[in-house]
Amino acid sequence: MRAPGYDRSAHAAGIVHIGIGAFHRAHQAVYTDDAMNAGDRDWGIIGVSLRSGDVAAQLNPQDGLYTVSRRSAAGTDLRLIGAVQRVLVAADNPQSVIDAIAAPTTHIVSFTVTEKGYLRGPGGALDLAAAKGLPSLYHFVGAGLAARHAAGLPGLTLLSCDNLAGNGAVLRTLMRQYLAAAHPDLGDWFDTECRCPATMIDRIVPATTDADRAAIETQLGVRDEGAVATEGFSQWVIEDDFAGPRPRWEKVGAQLVADVAPYETAKLRMLNGAHSALAYLGLGRGHEYVHQAIADPDIRAVIERLMLREAAPTIAAAPGQDLSAYADALLDRFANPALDHRLIQIAMDGSQKIPQRWLETLAWQQQRGARCASLEAAVAAWIAFLRSDHPIDDPLAGMLREAAAAQDALECLFGDGGLIASDWRPA
Repeated sequence: MRAPGYDRSAHAAGIVHIGIGAFHRAHQAVYTDDAMNAGDRDWGIIGVSLRSGDVAAQLNPQDGLYTVSRRSAAGTDLRLIGAVQRVLVAADNPQSVIDAIAAPTTHIVSFTVTEKGYLRGPGGALDLAAAKGLPSLYHFVGAGLAARHAAGLPGLTLLSCDNLAGNGAVLRTLMRQYLAAAHPDLGDWFDTECRCPATMIDRIVPATTDADRAAIETQLGVRDEGAVATEGFSQWVIEDDFAGPRPRWEKVGAQLVADVAPYETAKLRMLNGAHSALAYLGLGRGHEYVHQAIADPDIRAVIERLMLREAAPTIAAAPGQDLSAYADALLDRFANPALDHRLIQIAMDGSQKIPQRWLETLAWQQQRGARCASLEAAVAAWIAFLRSDHPIDDPLAGMLREAAAAQDALECLFGDGGLIASDWRPA
């Protein structure tokens, strides 16, 4: 098993990461660990859980160490990640999070808080009432920035790693709205001193199970409560716009580019769009895992058409970006039998995911007089899911159930004044 090749105790923490779930530990933390293995210094990560203490309970007794299992049909390889130094629970000790952001050694605050963590209200504006409450990323970042400003320290790079179209610009706009209300004296300083680069992140990371932990314990002889399992593929595209120092992530596989948009749009509309379609179509046909759903020939035909005939034409590809090859690679990744990626995990928070995953493609095609049979089938499957006895894990769960039960469910969800804001309207 590969272990960190650097002295962890000799490195300061340069990154505070808010939302330290399995995805971050299998993705950005691995790139950072690789960068420190390659000689970069002082890029340890302080993780923050806004609500739950589960990850802190898993990692802190292990000094932040955990394993990443890369799984494929050919087998599994295991490595030990040392980039995470400790995990803070914001709900238990809010000031510790503010102090970490305000620390002179901190240069980057990054986020994987899911779409709903950005607290956008109708029309995409910040829900200020929610943002001013606890726990909210805006409260902690705003207070940390205020402390830095008061101490004469430079600003920070705020790095969104969530599946939002234009995630950097979205974060900047929402953060600016929060500061205008809560810290009005920081606005000009924030504009000058802080940066919010766009990113595109891609790696399939199923939720870790007790069976996963038991398999690793058998292999290593020790229990790893913080273990994560993932696929071999990993991609990270980052807009090269930082407020200060950063790890040399581009030396260990990340892509630093001037424009993330083509990669982000392809991922949202092809990978994420297909994933959500697989979730609702697959659950409707009694499947439990992604690899089972994509092996269903009826569903596979829908997914292929969705990616190649409906989503791909809407994307202005970057030079050298082969969308047909990308679709083929995605189908292979979905079919990985070694990853038990549960469809119900992908199905959560549909109201927050569907607009950028499906509706932008539908609207683009609709404006050109075209219909999208696959995406319309996916919308129908989502409504059927909302009408089923499956648990609905979504911030709008009650309203979604009510809208889906209506005879004119499409209009209730997507029509003028519907629950889901979109340029697309059902035909």
